[in-house]
Amino acid sequence: MSFTEINRRRFLSTATATFASTMGGLKAHEHSEGKKYRVGVIGCGWYGKSDVLRLIQVAEVEVTKICDPDEEMLAGAAEIISQRQKSGRKPEMFSNYRKMLEGKDLDIVLIGSPDHWHAMQMIDSVKAGAHVYVQKPISVDVIEGEAMVAAARKYDRVVQVGTQRKSTPHLVEAKKNIIDAGLLGDIGHVELCCYYHMRANDNPPEQEVPSHFDYEEWTGPAPLRPFDGMPHRRWWRAFMEYGNGIMGDMCIHMLDTTRWMLDLGWPKKISSTGGIYVQTEAKSNTADTQSATFEYPDFSVNWQHRTWGKAPDPAYPWALFIYGSKGTLKASVHKYDFMSSHGEAIYKEALFEREMYPEDVQEKDIELHAAPATRAHMRDFMNAIEKNESPVSNIEDGHVSTASCILANLSMDLNRPLAYDPKKREVTGDPEATKLLQRAYREGHEHPHPDRV
Repeated sequence: MSFTEINRRRFLSTATATFASTMGGLKAHEHSEGKKYRVGVIGCGWYGKSDVLRLIQVAEVEVTKICDPDEEMLAGAAEIISQRQKSGRKPEMFSNYRKMLEGKDLDIVLIGSPDHWHAMQMIDSVKAGAHVYVQKPISVDVIEGEAMVAAARKYDRVVQVGTQRKSTPHLVEAKKNIIDAGLLGDIGHVELCCYYHMRANDNPPEQEVPSHFDYEEWTGPAPLRPFDGMPHRRWWRAFMEYGNGIMGDMCIHMLDTTRWMLDLGWPKKISSTGGIYVQTEAKSNTADTQSATFEYPDFSVNWQHRTWGKAPDPAYPWALFIYGSKGTLKASVHKYDFMSSHGEAIYKEALFEREMYPEDVQEKDIELHAAPATRAHMRDFMNAIEKNESPVSNIEDGHVSTASCILANLSMDLNRPLAYDPKKREVTGDPEATKLLQRAYREGHEHPHPDRV
């Protein structure tokens, strides 16, 4: 059976199995009895390295090729990978991902590049025969996402999206023991939020591109902005040219988690308002304040972010709040709190695995609370490959969550609600919005289309 034929119930149950495996204390190389998978990495920055190092910890793999347009970033990644993989070998290095894929000799490709490259790189990777782990959000426009889903189906490859909240142990437990057990009762409302001060608010001058950095290759299909400093880590996220702002970076995690927990599909309607209200002096063109409503048949899911001021609930600055007739669930990447209407309380914190994986503690920039979740997500990915099943965060669900956030941004820009029809690939009754489902690509790059992958 093709992995795309597995239904939602199948991969929801996989999350519970993943949680059990994590809590059972599985150590590295659980899949060592099978083949050794050849792995390539596209994008060797912060999360590209984090993802591949987590994969090395839990699967029998050999990282044979890596790619990044920054020669210094590339060399640093090759060195740390050689220190961490069993063979001790450095992977072959590439500045152009297409060259890396030419040999069609990779079993798995991890994509940790900026958002504007995800679609083309994922599609080209499955065409080259690889299974793919692609970071969220999967795309920067809706038609890219439709093309990615079509490509995964056409080439019958497993594609896992890096929405690892579905593999976060305490959140898997909350879904099973609180929501699925019926402790919340009838769900009437959901709130999502992010109040992190994470928007870059600098104004660096234009400058020369360093000789070790291929800015043209890094920019790819996106508009070519004047170079004003290395874009790595946070700077590129300050611009809508490369992503979808805080909505595309942070809301997708909490919306995807909510959809998984409550078994939700496409929203009926999406509306959003916001803009740059406070942090007006920066170059950044992403909204510093935004609200969005994702309407479902029985309740609405509301999002709010501010990159300034204080969080209303300081214990949950980036979180989801599910309100039911019998109680309330607060959940974040660090913990969850359940409070019943009768006074019962259940509290659980994130799992840490410092003793099992002591190398985590010394790793630069690692998110220690997220490492167990990413390891579990990688285990689920490998299990899906070996059994030809759907992973817990498959490309179809990644597309729904990503596109919903993109549509929220379009709603904010157009100042009206939008209802997307995924069968027709159009915004119902709104030709202007439908045209905006596909961004213009820079000359020399062809936008993927679901009918032509």
